[in-house]
Amino acid sequence: MQVHAKQSVRQSFNRAATSYAAAAVVQKEVCAQLLAGLDYRNLPKQARILDAGCGTGFGARLMQSHWPDAALTLVDFAPAMLTQTLDTGQHRCVADIEALPFCDASFNLWWSSLSIQWCDTGRVFTEAHRVLQPNGLLAVSTLGTDTFKELRQAFSAVDNYQHTLTFTTPEEIYKVLFNLGFRDIHIQCKTFTLHYPDLKMLLRAVKDVGANQVTAGSRSTLMGRSSWQTLEAAFEQIRTPQGLPMSYDVLLAYASK
Repeated sequence: MQVHAKQSVRQSFNRAATSYAAAAVVQKEVCAQLLAGLDYRNLPKQARILDAGCGTGFGARLMQSHWPDAALTLVDFAPAMLTQTLDTGQHRCVADIEALPFCDASFNLWWSSLSIQWCDTGRVFTEAHRVLQPNGLLAVSTLGTDTFKELRQAFSAVDNYQHTLTFTTPEEIYKVLFNLGFRDIHIQCKTFTLHYPDLKMLLRAVKDVGANQVTAGSRSTLMGRSSWQTLEAAFEQIRTPQGLPMSYDVLLAYASK
């Protein structure tokens, strides 16, 4: 990601820090699913755990309740997000997970939930491999290519701009981890779908978790009334009895060093 784009993403998450926890319905469920699938039999009782891209600390709180004797280090590049984690009582660090300020072989578990989609995957996993101890574990969730498919479908009736990030595939994640020397790689795919009563609430939910930034090819001007009506009409065509759908194509990946 280019520097100016990364700064925009950081600003977006700083603005969303106070609204994130209430809006992060899928994010909380994904954290729980990521923990449930983690084979932590070889994790020491007093493990050193890194939460890379911790957000408001929901994942850290889950791990803290699961491993009360563990030493957790929380990292996020948005300072305002870290201020929401003060109740965890753990080490906090403002840093980019593509360039971690930690020594080699510092952690038993590298954990990241719904953060790496904003990053260069190769750089992130290179750093994860570097800071993990031998036989250390990696647990990561990210978003697959069907994420926000309804949004892309509806916007295709309005313009040709890019309105979501370019998400990754399980094959791409596996290839990067394998080439870095990770072992026992296992990837699960799960779909989470939320429903909203109208388009404004759907887009507000995306903004409230800071996910409204697009790194390239985005529209530079506001939509006019006609474009908005076209977008609403396109979304209404896919309305379900539960409301307007928004899908998250979630990838849960596990590996060991």
